[in-house]
Amino acid sequence: MTATPIGTDSQLVIAPMLIVLAAATATLLLGRYPRARAAVSLASSIAYAAAVAAIDWYIVLAPDAPGIATYQVGGWPAPFGITLVADGLSAFMLTMVAILGVASLVFSTRHLPGGEERSYYFPLFHFLALGVTGAFLTGDLFNLFVWFEVMLMASYVFVAYSGGPQHTRAAFWYVTLNLVGSAVFLLGVGGIYATTGTLNMADLAQRLAEPAAYGLEPAPVVGLFALLLSVFALKAGLVPFQFWIPTAYRAAPPQVTALLAGATKKVGIYAIIRLSFTVFAGAEVGVDLSLPGVTIAGDSPLPFIGAALFVMATASILVGGIGAVGRDSLEGVFAYSSIGQVGFIAMPVAIATTATAPGLRKLALVAALVYALNHTLAKGLLFLSVGTVRAATGTSQFAELGGLAKRSPPLAVAVFVASLALVGIPPLSGFFGKFLVFDAAARARAGPVLVVLLVGSLLTIAYTTRAWNRSFWGAQTDAVETASIDSVQVAVLAVLAVTIVAVGVGFEFVYEFAEIAADAAVDTDGYVDAVDPQDVSEVIDASANGGDH
Repeated sequence: MTATPIGTDSQLVIAPMLIVLAAATATLLLGRYPRARAAVSLASSIAYAAAVAAIDWYIVLAPDAPGIATYQVGGWPAPFGITLVADGLSAFMLTMVAILGVASLVFSTRHLPGGEERSYYFPLFHFLALGVTGAFLTGDLFNLFVWFEVMLMASYVFVAYSGGPQHTRAAFWYVTLNLVGSAVFLLGVGGIYATTGTLNMADLAQRLAEPAAYGLEPAPVVGLFALLLSVFALKAGLVPFQFWIPTAYRAAPPQVTALLAGATKKVGIYAIIRLSFTVFAGAEVGVDLSLPGVTIAGDSPLPFIGAALFVMATASILVGGIGAVGRDSLEGVFAYSSIGQVGFIAMPVAIATTATAPGLRKLALVAALVYALNHTLAKGLLFLSVGTVRAATGTSQFAELGGLAKRSPPLAVAVFVASLALVGIPPLSGFFGKFLVFDAAARARAGPVLVVLLVGSLLTIAYTTRAWNRSFWGAQTDAVETASIDSVQVAVLAVLAVTIVAVGVGFEFVYEFAEIAADAAVDTDGYVDAVDPQDVSEVIDASANGGDH
């Protein structure tokens, strides 16, 4: 596989970022024209989805697709310039953002909480999407840090969006925790640069695979990656870094929380997968660890990463599930559920890092990606449903809800479908995601992992059933009887519910896409060849002989 020259495919790589950046700028300039602002936002989200679809087809899925395309900003070659890379893994992640982004923006055009702050809602939304998009496409660690910060700065404002004491307190802790995480991130990035002399992911993978040729010692680099792993776990909301999620998710507007839970949490998962398998898998560092029912040993740093992920995924599944069972509001249940569900995504990633058979590693990564897609669709729908219920009734507390199924059957059906998807009922998308996770654990012969997954599944049944019964079943409360439910918002939920069903019914295509994404994650050689990082000495010699950059 060779690098794609500057041309159609290469320009497609940067198209989603340009669209969302233009949307953010335009909506800032249209601050005094709310209708125009909403129209531009909606049009840009559709254009963004079209650009992502073009990447999916022309770069990844078409019969003659190259599989990977790069864009060197300013024409500077890697590792000197800024490299953007679109392959199966980044395209799969971008597709989730595109689907949920369109749904959230359509939802937002119908109801925006607050007063004066409405004028900056859409620019912040697009900057949040810009940060997520940049993180999925960047080809170097420093710019991964930059796009994390773009994403976080927008989310800081959203957490404090309503301006009340509760929101301010949530924003304070959210900002404080993420500033610490950012400092650790920057420390790790600086240490890796000082140790290896590069931050370009392809160049770093190349140097770690041949440390003697570059005079490197892999062990310190892997130790620095442990710092980055803690930051990525914080962004993903894995235990023990999960405590910001309940307060932040309750404070942010539901349509933003849908994007935070459905898309931005996946940035942490993506970073773990990309760096673990594409960059650090080639380093030779001996690991010999023993966990209950799991033997972790080898000459790669992946088993070390797997050991940490096993612990965090297990704790997340249990803490999130148990926490969700005892909540007294819809957003409380769904917030804790997000902690538990991300554990179901991290667990197969952990299995992949400790697998010695390529087939099992690929299966585990496919399981993680499929489950991540289901989580994006189902949890996005559920958080948007919170916005619908709160806009109609003024509350999301179970004590004040009841009988919503009779008041709005389409709303009830959409939420029911999303709940069943989390549980894993066929033929919905969640069934295949959960089946693949269990299958990967069974093939790995990880008995304790299977027990944790089973307990987590039972807890999912418990809290989804409780949330449904308390909100949608029974006699109508006064708040529900007088509710005026927005038909467009319900239509958005219905479309997401249909998408969940469609992913399950047409799962063969989704599975093939996930397989391509998993192959891209482990294809270090293909990634390095596409980016084609130049040797420093060769570039210096070329410049000395009259060559250009």
